[in-house]
Amino acid sequence: VPRPGETPAHIGGTTLFGDNVEDEWFIVYLVREITREFPGLAARIDDNDGEFLLIEAADFLPKWLNPENSENRVFFYKGELHIIPLSETSEQDWDLSAPCPTIPEALALLSTHSEEFLAAEPIRAAVYKRIDGYPEKIQASLHRAHCYLPTGIVAVLRQRPSLVAAAVRAFYLRDPGDLRACRRPFRTFPADQRVMTLVTFTRCLYAQLVQQKFVPDRRSGYTLPAPSHPQYRAYQLGMKLAHGFEILCSKSSKVAPDSKRNVLSSPLWERFLRSLKEKDYFKGEMEGSAKYLELLHMAEDHFQQSVDVPENSVEVSPSDEILALLQTTSIDLKELERQAACLPPEDDDSWLDLTPDALDQMLKEARSESLPSTNDEEQKYDLETVAESMKAFVSKVSTHEGAEMPWSSDESHVTFDVDSFTKALDRILGADSEELDSDDLDEEEEFDFSDGDDEDLDAGNPRQEQKVSPEELVGSLKAYMNEMDRELAQTNVGKSFTTQKRGVSSVKTASESAGPDCGAEDAELAPVDVDMNLVANLLESYSAQAGLAGPTSNILQSMGVNLPENTDLTGSSSPAVQ
Repeated sequence: VPRPGETPAHIGGTTLFGDNVEDEWFIVYLVREITREFPGLAARIDDNDGEFLLIEAADFLPKWLNPENSENRVFFYKGELHIIPLSETSEQDWDLSAPCPTIPEALALLSTHSEEFLAAEPIRAAVYKRIDGYPEKIQASLHRAHCYLPTGIVAVLRQRPSLVAAAVRAFYLRDPGDLRACRRPFRTFPADQRVMTLVTFTRCLYAQLVQQKFVPDRRSGYTLPAPSHPQYRAYQLGMKLAHGFEILCSKSSKVAPDSKRNVLSSPLWERFLRSLKEKDYFKGEMEGSAKYLELLHMAEDHFQQSVDVPENSVEVSPSDEILALLQTTSIDLKELERQAACLPPEDDDSWLDLTPDALDQMLKEARSESLPSTNDEEQKYDLETVAESMKAFVSKVSTHEGAEMPWSSDESHVTFDVDSFTKALDRILGADSEELDSDDLDEEEEFDFSDGDDEDLDAGNPRQEQKVSPEELVGSLKAYMNEMDRELAQTNVGKSFTTQKRGVSSVKTASESAGPDCGAEDAELAPVDVDMNLVANLLESYSAQAGLAGPTSNILQSMGVNLPENTDLTGSSSPAVQ
């Protein structure tokens, strides 16, 4: 890539990995090995999600690192992952609004402070875990299958096996417009000359091809044997792959005889034209004017004479490459039939079938990467731990970015500002008589919160201020809460809570009698057992999930609390143990 602006000239590329995320991590492995083999090189890699290396290690990132300031900070250098930190403004504070460094600045910092910028061990371990096992892991991701294909496709795949990816993609992402080329006898790959061959796919490509249900058009010439045929799968795979190749070739620019149009449709020409516009080659002429078209034709002639496209271009489209190979490759039908008679066996595709037990094991392994390992036999399910973990989660301060899970207990304690709390109570309770409306005064008379002196003050000087201490305000608030408890005790809401036990029996919040004369009984109202209600509601929600993912299991697992399976609902009809 030539020098664009301040970024120095470099080697770059883009890969469409589609649904196969493992291809993306294979590229990460290649990039790391390149920087290890050539220590003077620095490399960065991202995708449509952004800095996906940081996403992989999200549980271990420093607090200051976020998507807004992570650009041009993550590099592979000398085979290791490096993160360029923010400029330190003081001993403890970081300037989170600091701009991202430019590429030249980042390279200069890497060359002089590479050891200081080495990513923390947990971050590197999380990233390296995804690329562990390469290059041996490459063979495990491949699948070889028999396919009944036209001889032209067999000859093309012998020269360029990687073109199978473009064909599978064309078939997998087809639309009604693409299928127009398949509703007539195939022009490029007719079905009259087909042979059996062994094709190497990646597992992702093979799965995409197998799982697609497709019935060929009768006019295409492709027919399938009965499903009971021993080679039905090979015929089906070959039919789908042939449709993918035919769709690709129908989109080729070589279908048009105009060679100049073919040259000017390449990505190299688009990049060349963009460079001319940046350098003011057209001198401000309006696009489409006579002078603009004259300069454009001169540039086209120069480009066509200077660049040999597509033979020497590394960005030739797959369809053009397929047609070029068909023109230069000789096809020996007898030799292909002889090779088809002694093909090696195809691979077992039982890996396509994922049992529920295997899925559970995969989920457990993925969860164990971020949670401490526990032995099921030694694990103790303490309900008090569940309640304390939930309390710790609720007590955390959340922001617009979400709430943090209470992983550690060594964080700073919440500070309590008495003055701010007093002012908040003033606003709630209306300590200033000027701010009280008629409803507030009626409530004070009903709940008997105002003293007899208040009436004299109101009659004498309604604007005279009354000093209320914080203790009195808290007492008034408690009185409000007690009165609310008494009212709720007579409703279904109050009866739904479990209360703390008194002696040997559990006292319910509901009182049998109600009225102004039951103050003695109201005073004896048992307080609500917060922990018991919390645990009971959590267990009820967890049981309602029926073994599936849900809010309770997600929150508790993120805090390191794993509940056992609800065995009370399985087995005989014996009563559940409380």
